[in-house]
This record gives sequence, structure tokens and C-alpha cells, in this order.
Amino acid sequence: MTNPVGTTRKGQVRHSLIRQLSAAIALTLGSGFAAAQSTRDLADLSLEELSSLTVTSVSRRAEPLSVVASAIQVITADDIRRAGATRIGEALRLAPNLQVAQINGDGFAVSARGFNSSTANKLLVMIDGRTIYSPLFAGVFWEAQDVPLYDVERIEVISGPGGTLWGANAVNGVINIITRPAGESQGLLLRAGAGTELRGDGALRYGGELGDNAHFRVYGQYADRDGAQLANGRDAPNESSLGQGGFRIDWNASATDAVTVQGDANESHTGRATSGDATARSHNILARWTHTLSPSSDVQLQTYYDSADRASPRVYGDQLDTFDAEFQHQFQAGHAQQIVWGLTFRQIEDHFHGPLYSMDPANVTLRRIGGFVQDEIALAADRMHLTVGTKVEDNEYTGTEWQPSVGLAWRFQTGQLLWSRISRAVRTPSRLDADFGVRGRPPFLYGGDNIKSEKLLAYEAGIKLQPARTVSISLATYYNDYDDVRSVERLNPASPVPQVVGNGFEGQSSGAELTVDYKPLPRWRLWGGYTYLDLNLENKPGSTDPTRGAAESHDWDYQLFLRSSLDVAEGWEVDAAVRRIGGIDNQNLPPYTEFDLRVGWHITSEIELSLTGSNLLHSDHAEFGAAAGRISIERAAYAQITWTPQ
Repeated sequence: MTNPVGTTRKGQVRHSLIRQLSAAIALTLGSGFAAAQSTRDLADLSLEELSSLTVTSVSRRAEPLSVVASAIQVITADDIRRAGATRIGEALRLAPNLQVAQINGDGFAVSARGFNSSTANKLLVMIDGRTIYSPLFAGVFWEAQDVPLYDVERIEVISGPGGTLWGANAVNGVINIITRPAGESQGLLLRAGAGTELRGDGALRYGGELGDNAHFRVYGQYADRDGAQLANGRDAPNESSLGQGGFRIDWNASATDAVTVQGDANESHTGRATSGDATARSHNILARWTHTLSPSSDVQLQTYYDSADRASPRVYGDQLDTFDAEFQHQFQAGHAQQIVWGLTFRQIEDHFHGPLYSMDPANVTLRRIGGFVQDEIALAADRMHLTVGTKVEDNEYTGTEWQPSVGLAWRFQTGQLLWSRISRAVRTPSRLDADFGVRGRPPFLYGGDNIKSEKLLAYEAGIKLQPARTVSISLATYYNDYDDVRSVERLNPASPVPQVVGNGFEGQSSGAELTVDYKPLPRWRLWGGYTYLDLNLENKPGSTDPTRGAAESHDWDYQLFLRSSLDVAEGWEVDAAVRRIGGIDNQNLPPYTEFDLRVGWHITSEIELSLTGSNLLHSDHAEFGAAAGRISIERAAYAQITWTPQ
């Protein structure tokens, strides 16, 4: 008997894995609820402990999450593990204040508060303080980034401007991925997995001591992923692989001095239908020294070198080398002021070449020098605080840019916080804006000689509540006013070519971000998030861009997340998540709803087995892209085993 049309060996394997996953879920639910008196808690943290988590990205100093006057979400290590996330993009879906769309087998579009696209450029992303954005387009090549998720301590996600402390490109948000100190990842970890879309992956990590006051870890990992699906049901030729290795050393040199040195190197390959496999190679090394002056004061010096080489045959190639140095000092002035200030320097060497795309000049050296200061003033001790600050930074394209902010926070009851902020932020031009060209006679597209920075004036207000020990609520609202947003201007309005990059758009956005966390039982956590966005762009007088900003912003108007994490029996976990994502009007992309399910079994204290099903409601669905050439994301099953011998 022949197979039905469209049935392949890959499909048979997929269906087999899904049947096994369903059987395991049924077995778990059947046995687990009978053991409701299990003493093992759902997670290591209660809601009170979650609200007291220490975060550093909002004010560049450690402070409890419950008193942070910002729209911030924290993704913990346990959240990542229990979601079954296998890469950064999947982990970031756990933050309801982000827009995350999978574009193809290995690519993501990620933004906050709008302006999402495959080259989103208004979100600053860091890994342990190292910026990973590319000056080519002021965004992130997500397919070339890998983080050992088993060593991530937390991911801090801020929606709203962060330019006062973090500088240009932190316009609509900041993501800070923070890994554990080496001393907290000791011993051996072995991990292996296989599935229908993530065809196979593995990781090896080992941590040990270097004397009494120093620890290290080294790791290596590899992943092989299938491509997504074309509209005709066939596999897209965008299968990918990525291998990465690295190390970290933490040394407590004295009672007041701590030193961290860490580095990574990776190589990725992604299939391309028309131009051959795209390759990306990178390596980095970072060093950080922290000196404690007093219980309320310290200084920090951090420097890193990052080298990235990208090649897409018959399209372009780029070699980028970045050197970055940063000094920071935070201290308490009297009883009422907490001040942080610092100096920043970055030098970028970029060498671009390609038969299709070009940069003029092809080789550049960019230097950025800046400084920042922020003062948090206690107007009423432990009750009301006023925060003022600014960053000033110089760049080659637009000169000196200022990014001030002022905020007010009021703790009107224990566990209850009301806050507001006004901020100015800018996105400075990238090489795509100023130097880019599409080869031709004559050229079809030029970078803008008189390009300006994009500007944002943001108004925010929010409230954090804990009406009961088992419930916490966070609501953030905002109104953003944008000017000089990037456009593509027609030099001859009657003809589509030639074009030049300009600043022909202005617009406004408003929205709200709501999250609710509820623990009805010690072993059961329910979590929900709802985000609403209304973004409108329009042409400024004299603009000839006919798109009305469609190319700059591919955004839904709402998204809804619901998640349940339950310890159903001794050693057994069940995690379920549903998401409803609104449609993207300017891509004629309809809304979609999807469901993910994970079952975890701690066979012993050293061995954990998990089975994860993703996108279980549909065989495939689209998350991003215009109808022509749109790629769908398929239903997937994945099994993973982790061994951590004592």
C-alpha cells in the first residue's frame, strides 16, 4: 500500500512522537491528581519571593522587583525550564510585554510597543552586559545568537524607553539576559534532545573550582533544526544548525573586589533557496571588575571585544569588530539620594562587501563616546521617590544626542506601587540608513546623506498591586509621540525609483500591558498577560513615501497569554500555555491561537526527562510575513533528557 499524498517519513515520525506525548500526558494526569498531597512545591519561589527578586536593568543597581517603577517583566530560570524553551526567541515569549513572532525555521521578529519587523531596530538587547545589536540595522540577528539557557539566571524585560541609562536604540525597551555566576553552575551537566522540528541537540557543561575564591565553567552545545513550511506544504529550504562553546570565570579577589571573565564562540548555517547557505561566525570576550567602597557604594569597570562575520553568498558579506568600555559608579548621597553615573566608549570597525548590496564607504570606523547620570531622590522615606537623569552621547551621523527622563514613584501601601515617567529617547542612524545601496545602473536605493535620529517622547504610568498573598497584579499604560521615523522617499514621485532613506514619518502610539500572577495552591501557579497596542504613522509634509509606514511596523493590536504550571505528583510536572495573537493588518495576516504542553519527570534527583508539544492546535500556522512567500510554523514535538550527577 502506498502512503497518502503528502505523507513522508518526517510526518510519520512527527505523528508517532505526538501520540507518545499524548499518552505520557494522559498517564501523568491520571496518576498525578491522585497524589495531590505531594510535598514538592511547584517552583522554588512564592509570589512574595518573586516580588522581592533583585533586578538591575532599570536603575543599573540592584533593587527589589516590587519597588521598581517601570514596566518590567522577569523571566526566571524555572520559567524557561518549565516552558520547554530551547532558544532565546522561545524564552522571550514568556514576557507579555514583548512582541515575538517566528519568521521561519530559525528567525524571529522581536520588539516592544510596536515597530516589529524582521529588522526591528528600537529594542536594546544585552547578554551579561554585552550589547548584541548590529550597527548594520540597529537590531539583532536572532538566528546567530545562542545562550546556554540552562545557565541563565533570569531575563529582565523592560518595555518603554531606557535611553537615559543605556543610550541610543533603547527606544521602546531593553532586554538583559543574565547568566549565573560560575559558582552556581558547578559539576557536570549533560543534555540531549530530539524532535520533529528541533531534529537534534545536545549540551555538555562542567564547572569547578580554581582555588578557594574562584570558580569556572566551560560548555559546548549544538542544535540542528528543520526548516519551516511553505504555502504549498513543502519544507522551506531554511534548515539551520548552530554550534557554540564558551567559558566563565568568577574570582572573589578580596572582600571588596570581584572579577568576572567570560567568552563565547559560535558558528551557524542557515539554508537559503536562491543564494546558498548563509553562514555566521562570532566570538567575544568580556571582563568585569567590581570594587565595593561601602555597603551603599561601588564602582565597576567593564570591557568587551566582539567579532562577528556574516556571509550570504551572492548577496553580501560583513566583518564587524566591536570594542566597548564602560565605567560606572553608584553611591548614596546623604539619606535621601541614590546616584549612579558613568562613562561609555565604543569603537566599531565594519568591513562590508557584496555583489547585490553595498555600503558607501565599504569600510568604516565608528566611535561613540557618552556619559550618563541618574539621581533617585527620596521625597518621603520608603514612600515617594523622584528620579531624574539623562544620557548624552555623540555619534558620527547626527552629532550629540540627549536622552533625559523624570519619574515619580509612590508606595502608598506595603506591596502597592503607583508610578509615572516622562522620557525622551532616540534611535541613532545605522549603516542601513546612511550608507546602504542596492547595486544597479543607476542605483535604486541610497542611504540618506542628511539622515536624522528617530525621536520619541514617551509618557508612562503604571500600578503594581498585591491584594492578597497569592495574587499580584501589574498594569502599565503609555502614550508615545514619534518624530523623524525612517521612510523611503521617492526622488521622482511619479517613478518608484530611485529612492533615498529619509525621516518622513511621524506618529503616535498608545497601549496597556496587564499581567496577573495567582497561586491558588503551593504547587499550582496560574499566570496571565494581556497587551493592547494602537500605533498610527503618517507622512510628514513633503514626504513621498507611499507606504504610510507599513514597512516600519508590522504589528498586531492585542495579544493574550494564559499559563498554568502544576506539580501533579512527586517528581512530575505539567505545564500548559495558550496564546491568542491578533492579526497583522498590513500583512493581511489573520489572528491565531496556539497551545503548548510540557510534561516533566524527575526520574531521580540527577535525571530529568521532559516531553514538549508546541503549536498543538494546528498542523501549521503563520506568525509573520506578507502573503507572497509567507512561511508557516509547524506543530512540533520534542523530547529531552538532562543528567546532572552529584
